[in-house]
Amino acid sequence: MTRTLKGRIVTPAGIVDGTLRIAADGRIAAIAGTHLAAERAREAGAPLLLPGFIDLHVHGAAGRDIMEGGDAALQVSRRHARHGTTALLATTMTAPVEDLRTSLAPVGELCRDGAPGAARILGVHLEGPYINAGKLGAQPPYARPVSLDELKELDALAPIRLLTVAPEVPGNMEAITALIAAGFRVQVGHTLGTYEDGVAALQKGALGFTHLFNAMTPLHHRMPGMVGAALAHAQYAEVIPDLLHVHPGAIRAALRSIPCLYCVTDSTAATGMPDGEYRLGRQAVTKCLGGVRLADGTLAGSTLTMDRALRNLVDVIGVELQDAARRCSTFAAEFLGLQDRGRLQEGAWADVVVLDRDLRVQEVFVQGGSIDVPHAG
Repeated sequence: MTRTLKGRIVTPAGIVDGTLRIAADGRIAAIAGTHLAAERAREAGAPLLLPGFIDLHVHGAAGRDIMEGGDAALQVSRRHARHGTTALLATTMTAPVEDLRTSLAPVGELCRDGAPGAARILGVHLEGPYINAGKLGAQPPYARPVSLDELKELDALAPIRLLTVAPEVPGNMEAITALIAAGFRVQVGHTLGTYEDGVAALQKGALGFTHLFNAMTPLHHRMPGMVGAALAHAQYAEVIPDLLHVHPGAIRAALRSIPCLYCVTDSTAATGMPDGEYRLGRQAVTKCLGGVRLADGTLAGSTLTMDRALRNLVDVIGVELQDAARRCSTFAAEFLGLQDRGRLQEGAWADVVVLDRDLRVQEVFVQGGSIDVPHAG
């Protein structure tokens, strides 16, 4: 069955006022129309068609946590799909290996088979356990040095597409080369490392930084820290634009410094839920006043969704719509080496989010299949 969508289509070559045709195989068959000036995209008269959002840092939603195992990853991916996320990485917490096995086995099935009405799970972001025990943030205290044997065991359960590593932990810097050779992508995060550690990690093949500014050594003009290494040298880094984790001014600074800065949610089980207590791995967290925190007040993930991330970029930070779409989709796809997601062009998967002029989600398509989107604002 083919389908045709009409609207203002955000493509790599600019905004096209016209039609996008979805082929029976779930890929984009054609885009036709006339180019439109960027400043006219949000004028009344037609919906906006953007590449579906890609979120590389998702712990949970809808009261469910990826670390639960069972059908948690399915329910999480379904909830995020309602907010325009068409592909994601299921993200773990620092935990004993038996907990990781429990969570990853069902994720592996979803990676292979997909599920109707859900965002496509592309694999796993193993945020822990190879981090610094002195910079856990909201991670439980199970940090340990990199173990390639452990990683290979977990990767057999579900594809590990991304690792967060603290390079200053003894043995970790040397392990980066072996990780890259084994096909893993490495980000620096949850780290007490120096500027020099960050530069060295990039030289060894690390590709980016996990939730930039958070859980890493800050920038000081005489001790530039891991933030300084990212701002001075990184091509990629993820940032949480919920306006709680990072001040808008810091996001603007990162946008000027890191060419492919991209958005993640770091969302938790509290996403889409009322205030109250939820689980984040083995931690109890509380949602209150729009944030999620441990008992001591430490931020513990977020309640952000990618549609709100887009609105924050455009309406608060002041990012132009086409650039915001890249930072909510295209750059994450490129980071994972994916050429057929994160962009609306012929031959790519028809992962599409349809928005109104206020950037509210109206329709979502994952590989050409329609997602049920409750219109509750």
